[in-house]
Amino acid sequence: MLYHMFSARYCLTPLRYSLRYTSILWLALLLLCAIPTASYAQETVPDTAAVVAPEWPEDSLGRRTPRGAVTGFIKAVADGDYTRAAFFLNLEAASDTIQDGGVVAQALQRMLDQRSKTVPRSWISNEPDGDLEDNLPPNLERVGTATVNEEHIDILLEKTEGPAGGPIWLVAAETIRRVPLQETVPDETVIEKTLPGFLEENRWGGAPAGHWLGMLLIALAAYLLAWGITSGLILLISYIWRRTRDEPTFGFIRAFSLPIRLYLAALLLVYLSQRLGISFVLRQRFSELTIIVGLIAVLLLLWRLVDVITKFSQRRLVERSNMAGISIVLFLRRGAKIALVVFGAIFILDTLGFDVTTGLAALGIGGIALALGAQKTVENFVGSVTLIADQPIRVGDFCKVGDTSGTVEQIGMRSTRLRTTERTIVTIPNGDFSSQKIENFAHRDRFLFNPVLRLRYDTTPPQIQAVLRSLRETLSAHPKIDKDSARVRLTEITADALKLEVFSYVLTNDFNEQLEIKEGLLLTMMDAVNTKGKGFALPIQQLVVSKDGAGMDQKKETSA
Repeated sequence: MLYHMFSARYCLTPLRYSLRYTSILWLALLLLCAIPTASYAQETVPDTAAVVAPEWPEDSLGRRTPRGAVTGFIKAVADGDYTRAAFFLNLEAASDTIQDGGVVAQALQRMLDQRSKTVPRSWISNEPDGDLEDNLPPNLERVGTATVNEEHIDILLEKTEGPAGGPIWLVAAETIRRVPLQETVPDETVIEKTLPGFLEENRWGGAPAGHWLGMLLIALAAYLLAWGITSGLILLISYIWRRTRDEPTFGFIRAFSLPIRLYLAALLLVYLSQRLGISFVLRQRFSELTIIVGLIAVLLLLWRLVDVITKFSQRRLVERSNMAGISIVLFLRRGAKIALVVFGAIFILDTLGFDVTTGLAALGIGGIALALGAQKTVENFVGSVTLIADQPIRVGDFCKVGDTSGTVEQIGMRSTRLRTTERTIVTIPNGDFSSQKIENFAHRDRFLFNPVLRLRYDTTPPQIQAVLRSLRETLSAHPKIDKDSARVRLTEITADALKLEVFSYVLTNDFNEQLEIKEGLLLTMMDAVNTKGKGFALPIQQLVVSKDGAGMDQKKETSA
Protein backbone atom coordinates (compact mmCIF):
# COMPACT_ATOMS: atom_id res chain seq x y z
CA MET A 1 0.00 0.00 0.00
CA LEU A 2 2.84 2.38 0.82
CA TYR A 3 4.16 1.95 -2.70
CA HIS A 4 0.84 2.80 -4.33
CA MET A 5 -0.02 5.67 -2.01
CA PHE A 6 3.48 7.13 -2.27
CA SER A 7 3.44 7.09 -6.06
CA ALA A 8 -0.11 8.41 -6.30
CA ARG A 9 0.20 11.21 -3.80
CA TYR A 10 3.44 12.78 -4.96
CA CYS A 11 3.76 11.93 -8.65
CA LEU A 12 4.18 14.89 -11.03
CA THR A 13 2.08 15.58 -14.07
CA PRO A 14 4.45 15.97 -17.07
CA LEU A 15 5.08 19.60 -17.79
CA ARG A 16 4.02 20.47 -21.33
CA TYR A 17 5.54 23.67 -22.56
CA SER A 18 5.82 25.77 -25.71
CA LEU A 19 9.22 27.21 -26.53
CA ARG A 20 7.60 30.08 -28.41
CA TYR A 21 5.59 31.51 -25.58
CA THR A 22 7.38 32.40 -22.37
CA SER A 23 4.18 33.33 -20.58
CA ILE A 24 2.77 29.80 -21.01
CA LEU A 25 5.87 28.38 -19.35
CA TRP A 26 5.43 30.61 -16.31
CA LEU A 27 1.73 29.72 -16.13
CA ALA A 28 2.57 26.02 -16.20
CA LEU A 29 5.09 26.48 -13.41
CA LEU A 30 2.58 28.39 -11.27
CA LEU A 31 0.03 25.61 -11.80
CA LEU A 32 2.59 23.02 -10.69
CA CYS A 33 3.27 25.02 -7.52
CA ALA A 34 -0.45 25.50 -6.88
CA ILE A 35 -1.43 21.80 -7.06
CA PRO A 36 0.45 20.57 -3.94
CA THR A 37 -0.36 23.77 -2.10
CA ALA A 38 -4.09 23.38 -2.65
CA SER A 39 -4.12 19.73 -1.65
CA TYR A 40 -2.09 20.43 1.46
CA ALA A 41 -4.45 23.21 2.50
CA GLN A 42 -7.40 20.84 2.16
CA GLU A 43 -5.73 18.04 4.10
CA THR A 44 -3.94 19.73 6.97
CA VAL A 45 -6.08 22.72 7.95
CA PRO A 46 -8.80 21.46 10.28
CA ASP A 47 -12.27 22.83 10.58
CA THR A 48 -12.00 24.72 13.85
CA ALA A 49 -15.76 24.86 14.17
CA ALA A 50 -15.92 21.03 14.24
CA VAL A 51 -13.16 20.52 16.85
CA VAL A 52 -14.64 19.59 20.20
CA ALA A 53 -12.57 19.16 23.36
CA PRO A 54 -12.62 15.47 24.46
CA GLU A 55 -14.42 14.64 27.67
CA TRP A 56 -12.53 11.42 28.43
CA PRO A 57 -9.14 10.95 30.13
CA GLU A 58 -5.97 10.16 28.22
CA ASP A 59 -5.25 6.51 27.52
CA SER A 60 -2.00 5.38 29.17
CA LEU A 61 -1.01 3.46 26.01
CA GLY A 62 -1.94 6.28 23.61
CA ARG A 63 -4.65 4.33 21.79
CA ARG A 64 -7.13 7.20 21.43
CA THR A 65 -6.21 7.70 17.74
CA PRO A 66 -5.22 5.27 14.96
CA ARG A 67 -1.74 6.81 14.73
CA GLY A 68 -1.25 6.47 18.47
CA ALA A 69 -2.26 2.80 18.38
CA VAL A 70 0.16 2.00 15.54
CA THR A 71 2.98 3.93 17.20
CA GLY A 72 2.42 2.20 20.54
CA PHE A 73 2.32 -1.29 18.96
CA ILE A 74 5.53 -0.66 17.03
CA LYS A 75 7.31 0.60 20.14
CA ALA A 76 6.21 -2.41 22.17
CA VAL A 77 7.34 -4.83 19.45
CA ALA A 78 10.65 -2.99 19.05
CA ASP A 79 11.23 -3.33 22.80
CA GLY A 80 10.39 -7.04 22.61
CA ASP A 81 7.53 -6.53 25.09
CA TYR A 82 4.87 -8.67 23.43
CA THR A 83 2.74 -8.68 26.57
CA ARG A 84 2.31 -4.92 26.24
CA ALA A 85 1.90 -5.29 22.46
CA ALA A 86 -1.11 -7.58 23.12
CA PHE A 87 -2.99 -4.63 24.64
CA PHE A 88 -3.15 -3.14 21.12
CA LEU A 89 -5.05 -6.20 19.78
CA ASN A 90 -8.81 -6.73 19.95
CA LEU A 91 -8.41 -10.26 21.29
CA GLU A 92 -11.81 -10.50 22.95
CA ALA A 93 -13.72 -10.11 19.74
CA ALA A 94 -11.26 -12.21 17.73
CA SER A 95 -11.68 -15.55 19.49
CA ASP A 96 -12.57 -17.01 22.87
CA THR A 97 -9.87 -19.69 22.51
CA ILE A 98 -6.88 -17.36 22.47
CA GLN A 99 -5.00 -17.78 25.72
CA ASP A 100 -1.72 -15.91 25.16
CA GLY A 101 -2.00 -12.47 23.51
CA GLY A 102 1.79 -12.17 23.40
CA VAL A 103 1.98 -15.12 21.00
CA VAL A 104 -0.57 -13.48 18.72
CA ALA A 105 1.35 -10.15 18.84
CA GLN A 106 4.57 -11.95 17.90
CA ALA A 107 2.80 -13.76 15.06
CA LEU A 108 1.39 -10.45 13.84
CA GLN A 109 4.89 -8.97 13.84
CA ARG A 110 6.13 -11.98 11.87
CA MET A 111 3.40 -11.52 9.30
CA LEU A 112 4.15 -7.81 8.96
CA ASP A 113 7.85 -8.51 8.46
CA GLN A 114 7.09 -10.73 5.46
CA ARG A 115 5.81 -9.01 2.32
CA SER A 116 3.66 -6.38 3.97
CA LYS A 117 2.91 -2.83 2.86
CA THR A 118 2.29 -0.52 5.76
CA VAL A 119 1.15 3.09 5.60
CA PRO A 120 3.72 5.63 6.83
CA ARG A 121 3.00 6.82 10.34
CA SER A 122 2.47 10.43 9.27
CA TRP A 123 -0.25 9.35 6.82
CA ILE A 124 -2.30 7.58 9.48
CA SER A 125 -5.11 9.67 10.94
CA ASN A 126 -4.37 11.31 14.28
CA GLU A 127 -8.01 12.12 15.02
CA PRO A 128 -10.08 10.17 17.58
CA ASP A 129 -12.72 9.42 14.93
CA GLY A 130 -10.15 8.34 12.33
CA ASP A 131 -10.33 9.09 8.65
CA LEU A 132 -14.02 9.37 7.76
CA GLU A 133 -13.34 9.69 4.01
CA ASP A 134 -11.50 6.40 3.36
CA ASN A 135 -14.57 4.50 2.04
CA LEU A 136 -14.54 2.25 5.11
CA PRO A 137 -17.02 1.95 7.98
CA PRO A 138 -16.52 4.75 10.54
CA ASN A 139 -15.11 2.31 13.11
CA LEU A 140 -12.42 0.86 10.81
CA GLU A 141 -9.11 2.20 9.56
CA ARG A 142 -6.84 0.48 7.03
CA VAL A 143 -3.12 0.88 7.83
CA GLY A 144 -1.59 -1.64 5.44
CA THR A 145 -1.82 -4.99 3.71
CA ALA A 146 0.08 -8.26 4.00
CA THR A 147 0.48 -11.29 1.77
CA VAL A 148 0.42 -14.77 3.31
CA ASN A 149 0.48 -17.83 1.05
CA GLU A 150 -0.50 -15.64 -1.93
CA GLU A 151 -3.51 -14.36 0.02
CA HIS A 152 -3.92 -10.63 0.68
CA ILE A 153 -4.85 -9.60 4.22
CA ASP A 154 -5.94 -6.07 5.17
CA ILE A 155 -4.31 -4.69 8.30
CA LEU A 156 -7.27 -2.98 9.95
CA LEU A 157 -7.72 -0.98 13.13
CA GLU A 158 -11.03 -1.10 14.93
CA LYS A 159 -12.50 1.62 17.16
CA THR A 160 -13.79 0.30 20.47
CA GLU A 161 -14.95 1.97 23.66
CA GLY A 162 -12.57 2.09 26.60
CA PRO A 163 -13.50 1.40 30.24
CA ALA A 164 -13.47 5.13 31.04
CA GLY A 165 -15.33 6.01 27.85
CA GLY A 166 -13.96 7.45 24.66
CA PRO A 167 -12.51 5.64 21.64
CA ILE A 168 -9.79 3.00 21.91
CA TRP A 169 -8.24 1.90 18.62
CA LEU A 170 -7.07 -1.73 18.42
CA VAL A 171 -5.97 -4.11 15.69
CA ALA A 172 -9.28 -5.37 14.35
CA ALA A 173 -10.58 -8.84 15.22
CA GLU A 174 -11.03 -9.47 11.50
CA THR A 175 -7.27 -9.07 10.97
CA ILE A 176 -6.31 -11.08 14.06
CA ARG A 177 -8.37 -14.09 12.91
CA ARG A 178 -6.29 -14.24 9.73
CA VAL A 179 -2.88 -13.94 11.43
CA PRO A 180 -1.03 -17.26 10.92
CA LEU A 181 0.21 -18.82 14.13
CA GLN A 182 3.79 -20.06 14.51
CA GLU A 183 3.17 -23.45 12.97
CA THR A 184 1.68 -21.95 9.80
CA VAL A 185 4.09 -19.06 9.37
CA PRO A 186 5.33 -18.72 5.74
CA ASP A 187 8.87 -19.53 4.67
CA GLU A 188 11.77 -17.32 5.60
CA THR A 189 12.23 -14.06 3.74
CA VAL A 190 15.09 -13.38 1.33
CA ILE A 191 17.04 -11.33 3.87
CA GLU A 192 16.58 -13.98 6.58
CA LYS A 193 17.97 -16.63 4.24
CA THR A 194 20.90 -14.42 3.31
CA LEU A 195 22.07 -13.00 6.64
CA PRO A 196 24.31 -14.97 9.00
CA GLY A 197 22.90 -15.90 12.37
CA PHE A 198 24.79 -13.35 14.49
CA LEU A 199 23.39 -10.47 12.41
CA GLU A 200 19.88 -11.80 13.02
CA GLU A 201 20.39 -12.25 16.74
CA ASN A 202 21.91 -8.85 17.47
CA ARG A 203 19.21 -6.20 17.48
CA TRP A 204 19.54 -2.42 17.07
CA GLY A 205 16.56 -0.16 17.69
CA GLY A 206 14.07 -3.04 17.70
CA ALA A 207 15.31 -4.61 14.43
CA PRO A 208 18.06 -7.14 13.67
CA ALA A 209 21.44 -5.56 12.92
CA GLY A 210 21.52 -7.30 9.57
CA HIS A 211 18.31 -5.55 8.53
CA TRP A 212 19.95 -2.16 9.13
CA LEU A 213 22.86 -3.18 6.94
CA GLY A 214 20.46 -4.58 4.36
CA MET A 215 18.46 -1.35 4.34
CA LEU A 216 21.60 0.68 3.58
CA LEU A 217 22.61 -1.71 0.79
CA ILE A 218 19.09 -1.59 -0.66
CA ALA A 219 19.18 2.24 -0.58
CA LEU A 220 22.51 2.24 -2.44
CA ALA A 221 21.27 -0.32 -4.96
CA ALA A 222 18.01 1.62 -5.47
CA TYR A 223 19.90 4.83 -6.22
CA LEU A 224 22.30 3.11 -8.64
CA LEU A 225 19.40 1.39 -10.38
CA ALA A 226 17.49 4.69 -10.61
CA TRP A 227 20.61 6.40 -11.97
CA GLY A 228 20.99 3.71 -14.63
CA ILE A 229 17.33 3.94 -15.66
CA THR A 230 17.29 7.75 -15.92
CA SER A 231 20.64 7.87 -17.76
CA GLY A 232 19.45 5.26 -20.22
CA LEU A 233 16.22 7.14 -20.83
CA ILE A 234 18.11 10.39 -21.46
CA LEU A 235 20.42 8.68 -23.95
CA LEU A 236 17.47 7.02 -25.67
CA ILE A 237 15.54 10.28 -25.92
CA SER A 238 18.63 12.11 -27.24
CA TYR A 239 19.13 9.42 -29.86
CA ILE A 240 15.51 9.42 -31.01
CA TRP A 241 14.86 13.17 -30.76
CA ARG A 242 17.98 15.03 -31.85
CA ARG A 243 16.48 18.37 -30.90
CA THR A 244 17.04 17.51 -27.24
CA ARG A 245 20.77 18.12 -27.73
CA ASP A 246 20.15 21.85 -28.16
CA GLU A 247 19.03 24.47 -25.69
CA PRO A 248 16.49 25.04 -24.25
CA THR A 249 15.13 21.50 -24.74
CA PHE A 250 18.24 19.95 -23.22
CA GLY A 251 17.90 22.27 -20.22
CA PHE A 252 14.40 20.96 -19.52
CA ILE A 253 15.49 17.34 -19.78
CA ARG A 254 18.45 18.00 -17.51
CA ALA A 255 16.11 19.67 -14.99
CA PHE A 256 13.99 16.50 -14.83
CA SER A 257 16.89 14.02 -14.57
CA LEU A 258 18.03 14.42 -10.92
CA PRO A 259 14.54 14.84 -9.35
CA ILE A 260 13.20 11.81 -11.20
CA ARG A 261 16.28 9.84 -10.16
CA LEU A 262 15.69 10.67 -6.48
CA TYR A 263 11.97 9.99 -6.73
CA LEU A 264 12.53 6.67 -8.47
CA ALA A 265 15.19 5.70 -5.93
CA ALA A 266 12.73 6.35 -3.08
CA LEU A 267 10.07 4.20 -4.78
CA LEU A 268 12.57 1.39 -5.39
CA LEU A 269 13.73 1.55 -1.77
CA VAL A 270 10.16 1.14 -0.53
CA TYR A 271 9.38 -1.66 -2.98
CA LEU A 272 12.59 -3.65 -2.49
CA SER A 273 12.50 -3.38 1.31
CA GLN A 274 8.99 -4.83 1.27
CA ARG A 275 9.80 -7.64 -1.16
CA LEU A 276 13.04 -8.67 0.60
CA GLY A 277 11.39 -8.84 4.02
CA ILE A 278 13.02 -5.99 5.93
CA SER A 279 11.53 -5.70 9.42
CA PHE A 280 8.41 -3.55 9.38
CA VAL A 281 9.71 -1.76 12.49
CA LEU A 282 12.72 -0.58 10.51
CA ARG A 283 10.60 0.20 7.45
CA GLN A 284 8.36 2.38 9.59
CA ARG A 285 11.41 4.26 10.85
CA PHE A 286 12.46 4.92 7.24
CA SER A 287 8.94 5.67 5.97
CA GLU A 288 9.08 9.37 6.82
CA LEU A 289 12.55 9.59 5.26
CA THR A 290 11.35 8.14 1.96
CA ILE A 291 8.42 10.56 1.91
CA ILE A 292 10.78 13.48 2.60
CA VAL A 293 13.07 12.33 -0.22
CA GLY A 294 10.06 12.25 -2.54
CA LEU A 295 9.06 15.75 -1.44
CA ILE A 296 12.59 17.01 -1.96
CA ALA A 297 12.59 15.48 -5.44
CA VAL A 298 9.36 17.32 -6.31
CA LEU A 299 10.64 20.61 -4.89
CA LEU A 300 13.98 20.16 -6.62
CA LEU A 301 12.20 19.62 -9.92
CA LEU A 302 10.19 22.82 -9.48
CA TRP A 303 13.34 24.68 -8.40
CA ARG A 304 15.27 23.59 -11.50
CA LEU A 305 12.32 24.34 -13.77
CA VAL A 306 12.26 27.88 -12.34
CA ASP A 307 15.93 28.29 -13.32
CA VAL A 308 15.42 26.83 -16.80
CA ILE A 309 12.36 28.96 -17.55
CA THR A 310 14.15 32.04 -16.22
CA LYS A 311 17.15 31.49 -18.48
CA PHE A 312 14.90 30.89 -21.47
CA SER A 313 12.87 34.03 -20.70
CA GLN A 314 16.00 36.12 -20.21
CA ARG A 315 17.41 35.02 -23.56
CA ARG A 316 14.19 35.90 -25.36
CA LEU A 317 13.92 39.28 -23.61
CA VAL A 318 17.56 40.15 -24.38
CA GLU A 319 16.90 39.42 -28.05
CA ARG A 320 14.03 41.92 -27.87
CA SER A 321 16.10 44.43 -25.83
CA ASN A 322 13.41 44.34 -23.12
CA MET A 323 15.49 45.06 -20.03
CA ALA A 324 12.42 45.83 -17.91
CA GLY A 325 11.03 42.37 -18.66
CA ILE A 326 14.25 40.83 -17.35
CA SER A 327 13.69 42.61 -14.03
CA ILE A 328 10.18 41.12 -13.81
CA VAL A 329 11.45 37.62 -14.61
CA LEU A 330 14.18 37.81 -11.97
CA PHE A 331 11.68 39.02 -9.39
CA LEU A 332 9.29 36.16 -10.22
CA ARG A 333 12.15 33.65 -9.95
CA ARG A 334 13.09 34.93 -6.51
CA GLY A 335 9.46 34.86 -5.35
CA ALA A 336 8.90 31.33 -6.70
CA LYS A 337 11.99 29.99 -4.94
CA ILE A 338 11.00 31.58 -1.64
CA ALA A 339 7.54 30.01 -1.96
CA LEU A 340 9.09 26.60 -2.67
CA VAL A 341 11.32 26.84 0.43
CA VAL A 342 8.43 27.93 2.68
CA PHE A 343 5.96 25.28 1.50
CA GLY A 344 8.69 22.62 1.41
CA ALA A 345 9.53 23.33 5.06
CA ILE A 346 5.84 23.13 5.99
CA PHE A 347 5.40 19.79 4.17
CA ILE A 348 8.49 18.27 5.77
CA LEU A 349 7.55 19.41 9.28
CA ASP A 350 4.06 17.98 8.83
CA THR A 351 5.52 14.69 7.58
CA LEU A 352 7.73 14.49 10.67
CA GLY A 353 4.63 14.84 12.83
CA PHE A 354 4.88 18.48 13.88
CA ASP A 355 1.66 20.45 14.22
CA VAL A 356 1.93 23.17 11.56
CA THR A 357 -1.62 24.50 11.98
CA THR A 358 -0.51 27.18 14.44
CA GLY A 359 2.36 28.13 12.19
CA LEU A 360 0.05 28.42 9.19
CA ALA A 361 -2.32 30.66 11.16
CA ALA A 362 0.59 32.87 12.26
CA LEU A 363 1.87 32.92 8.69
CA GLY A 364 -1.55 34.01 7.46
CA ILE A 365 -1.81 36.80 10.03
CA GLY A 366 1.74 37.90 9.24
CA GLY A 367 0.97 37.86 5.55
CA ILE A 368 -2.06 40.10 6.06
CA ALA A 369 -0.03 42.53 8.16
CA LEU A 370 2.75 42.52 5.58
CA ALA A 371 0.27 43.12 2.77
CA LEU A 372 -1.29 46.07 4.61
CA GLY A 373 2.12 47.58 5.28
CA ALA A 374 3.36 47.05 1.73
CA GLN A 375 0.37 48.37 -0.21
CA LYS A 376 2.44 50.91 -2.13
CA THR A 377 5.12 48.33 -2.89
CA VAL A 378 2.54 45.91 -4.22
CA GLU A 379 0.88 48.72 -6.18
CA ASN A 380 4.19 49.66 -7.77
CA PHE A 381 4.96 46.04 -8.60
CA VAL A 382 1.55 45.60 -10.25
CA GLY A 383 2.20 48.84 -12.12
CA SER A 384 5.52 47.52 -13.40
CA VAL A 385 3.85 44.29 -14.54
CA THR A 386 1.23 46.40 -16.35
CA LEU A 387 3.94 48.43 -18.08
CA ILE A 388 5.68 45.25 -19.21
CA ALA A 389 2.49 43.51 -20.32
CA ASP A 390 0.85 46.42 -22.17
CA GLN A 391 4.17 48.00 -23.25
CA PRO A 392 2.90 51.59 -23.59
CA ILE A 393 6.57 52.60 -23.35
CA ARG A 394 9.96 50.99 -23.79
CA VAL A 395 13.47 51.93 -22.80
CA GLY A 396 14.65 54.66 -25.19
CA ASP A 397 11.17 56.03 -25.99
CA PHE A 398 10.51 59.75 -25.71
CA CYS A 399 7.20 60.22 -23.92
CA LYS A 400 5.12 62.61 -21.86
CA VAL A 401 3.61 61.48 -18.56
CA GLY A 402 1.42 64.10 -16.94
CA ASP A 403 3.47 67.30 -17.08
CA THR A 404 6.81 65.49 -17.45
CA SER A 405 8.46 64.82 -20.79
CA GLY A 406 11.64 62.85 -21.31
CA THR A 407 13.36 59.74 -22.61
CA VAL A 408 12.76 56.46 -20.76
CA GLU A 409 16.07 55.24 -19.35
CA GLN A 410 14.97 52.44 -17.00
CA ILE A 411 11.80 50.57 -16.09
CA GLY A 412 12.45 49.03 -12.68
CA MET A 413 10.39 46.94 -10.28
CA ARG A 414 9.38 49.99 -8.24
CA SER A 415 9.79 53.05 -10.49
CA THR A 416 10.56 54.32 -13.98
CA ARG A 417 13.27 56.87 -14.74
CA LEU A 418 12.94 59.62 -17.39
CA ARG A 419 15.75 61.80 -18.74
CA THR A 420 14.25 65.22 -19.43
CA THR A 421 15.36 67.64 -22.16
CA GLU A 422 17.17 69.59 -19.45
CA ARG A 423 19.21 66.42 -18.78
CA THR A 424 17.72 65.87 -15.34
CA ILE A 425 16.40 62.53 -14.05
CA VAL A 426 12.76 62.25 -12.99
CA THR A 427 11.78 59.10 -11.06
CA ILE A 428 8.08 58.18 -11.20
CA PRO A 429 6.63 55.27 -9.11
CA ASN A 430 5.21 52.63 -11.43
CA GLY A 431 1.85 52.71 -9.66
CA ASP A 432 1.45 56.40 -10.53
CA PHE A 433 3.09 55.97 -13.93
CA SER A 434 0.69 53.26 -15.14
CA SER A 435 -2.39 55.16 -13.92
CA GLN A 436 -1.58 58.43 -15.74
CA LYS A 437 -2.12 59.45 -19.32
CA ILE A 438 0.96 58.42 -21.28
CA GLU A 439 1.81 60.07 -24.61
CA ASN A 440 4.51 58.13 -26.45
CA PHE A 441 6.20 60.07 -29.25
CA ALA A 442 8.42 57.17 -30.29
CA HIS A 443 5.60 55.32 -32.07
CA ARG A 444 4.70 58.31 -34.26
CA ASP A 445 4.83 57.36 -37.95
CA ARG A 446 4.62 60.96 -39.37
CA PHE A 447 4.71 64.58 -38.26
CA LEU A 448 2.00 67.19 -38.62
CA PHE A 449 2.89 70.31 -40.66
CA ASN A 450 0.24 72.92 -39.89
CA PRO A 451 1.48 76.54 -40.08
CA VAL A 452 -0.99 79.48 -40.30
CA LEU A 453 0.17 82.35 -42.59
CA ARG A 454 -1.10 85.91 -41.94
CA LEU A 455 -1.37 88.09 -45.10
CA ARG A 456 -1.73 91.85 -45.17
CA TYR A 457 -5.15 93.43 -45.62
CA ASP A 458 -4.15 95.20 -48.83
CA THR A 459 -3.42 91.87 -50.56
CA THR A 460 -5.80 91.62 -53.51
CA PRO A 461 -7.83 88.49 -54.33
CA PRO A 462 -5.76 87.69 -57.45
CA GLN A 463 -2.64 87.93 -55.35
CA ILE A 464 -4.18 85.62 -52.71
CA GLN A 465 -5.01 83.06 -55.40
CA ALA A 466 -1.44 83.27 -56.73
CA VAL A 467 -0.07 82.65 -53.24
CA LEU A 468 -2.42 79.69 -52.73
CA ARG A 469 -1.35 78.12 -56.05
CA SER A 470 2.31 78.55 -55.19
CA LEU A 471 1.89 76.99 -51.76
CA ARG A 472 -0.07 74.03 -53.13
CA GLU A 473 2.57 73.43 -55.77
CA THR A 474 5.23 73.48 -53.08
CA LEU A 475 3.45 70.77 -51.08
CA SER A 476 2.63 68.57 -54.07
CA ALA A 477 6.18 68.76 -55.41
CA HIS A 478 7.87 67.71 -52.17
CA PRO A 479 8.49 63.89 -51.98
CA LYS A 480 8.12 63.78 -48.19
CA ILE A 481 4.65 65.35 -48.04
CA ASP A 482 1.54 63.18 -47.87
CA LYS A 483 -0.44 64.17 -50.97
CA ASP A 484 -3.77 62.84 -49.69
CA SER A 485 -3.79 65.03 -46.61
CA ALA A 486 -2.12 68.18 -48.07
CA ARG A 487 -4.30 71.30 -48.41
CA VAL A 488 -3.91 75.10 -48.34
CA ARG A 489 -7.01 77.28 -47.75
CA LEU A 490 -7.98 80.84 -46.91
CA THR A 491 -9.74 80.12 -43.62
CA GLU A 492 -10.37 83.40 -41.83
CA ILE A 493 -10.48 87.22 -42.15
CA THR A 494 -9.55 88.67 -38.80
CA ALA A 495 -9.31 92.26 -37.58
CA ASP A 496 -5.65 92.53 -38.51
CA ALA A 497 -4.86 89.87 -41.16
CA LEU A 498 -6.00 87.38 -43.76
CA LYS A 499 -5.24 83.84 -42.55
CA LEU A 500 -4.09 80.98 -44.76
CA GLU A 501 -3.98 77.53 -43.15
CA VAL A 502 -1.53 74.91 -44.40
CA PHE A 503 -2.32 71.31 -43.38
CA SER A 504 -0.22 68.27 -44.32
CA TYR A 505 1.84 65.39 -42.91
CA VAL A 506 5.58 64.98 -43.27
CA LEU A 507 6.28 61.33 -44.12
CA THR A 508 9.09 60.55 -41.70
CA ASN A 509 9.44 59.35 -38.13
CA ASP A 510 12.83 60.94 -37.58
CA PHE A 511 12.58 64.11 -35.53
CA ASN A 512 15.67 65.81 -36.98
CA GLU A 513 14.67 64.99 -40.55
CA GLN A 514 11.21 66.48 -40.10
CA LEU A 515 12.78 69.67 -38.71
CA GLU A 516 14.90 69.96 -41.84
CA ILE A 517 11.90 69.39 -44.11
CA LYS A 518 9.79 71.95 -42.23
CA GLU A 519 12.57 74.48 -42.46
CA GLY A 520 12.79 74.13 -46.24
CA LEU A 521 9.02 74.32 -46.68
CA LEU A 522 8.71 77.43 -44.52
CA LEU A 523 11.45 79.24 -46.40
CA THR A 524 9.79 78.40 -49.73
CA MET A 525 6.42 79.58 -48.45
CA MET A 526 7.89 82.84 -47.13
CA ASP A 527 9.32 83.51 -50.58
CA ALA A 528 5.95 82.80 -52.22
CA VAL A 529 4.08 85.15 -49.86
CA ASN A 530 6.59 87.97 -50.42
CA THR A 531 6.80 87.59 -54.24
CA LYS A 532 3.22 86.65 -55.14
CA GLY A 533 1.50 88.87 -52.55
CA LYS A 534 2.10 91.89 -50.36
CA GLY A 535 3.97 90.08 -47.60
CA PHE A 536 3.04 89.06 -44.07
CA ALA A 537 0.78 91.13 -41.82
CA LEU A 538 2.53 92.72 -38.87
CA PRO A 539 0.63 94.16 -35.90
CA ILE A 540 1.36 97.89 -35.30
CA GLN A 541 0.25 100.39 -32.68
CA GLN A 542 -1.10 103.92 -33.34
CA LEU A 543 -1.28 106.77 -30.81
CA VAL A 544 -4.45 108.87 -31.23
CA VAL A 545 -4.68 112.27 -29.47
CA SER A 546 -8.15 113.84 -29.10
CA LYS A 547 -8.70 117.35 -30.46
CA ASP A 548 -9.91 118.71 -27.14
CA GLY A 549 -6.43 118.09 -25.67
CA ALA A 550 -7.70 115.93 -22.83
CA GLY A 551 -4.60 113.84 -23.22
CA MET A 552 -6.48 110.54 -23.56
CA ASP A 553 -4.27 107.94 -25.29
CA GLN A 554 -5.88 105.26 -27.35
CA LYS A 555 -3.96 102.32 -28.69
CA LYS A 556 -5.19 100.57 -31.74
CA GLU A 557 -3.72 97.58 -33.53
CA THR A 558 -3.83 97.70 -37.31
CA SER A 559 -2.06 95.88 -40.07
CA ALA A 560 0.84 97.56 -41.84
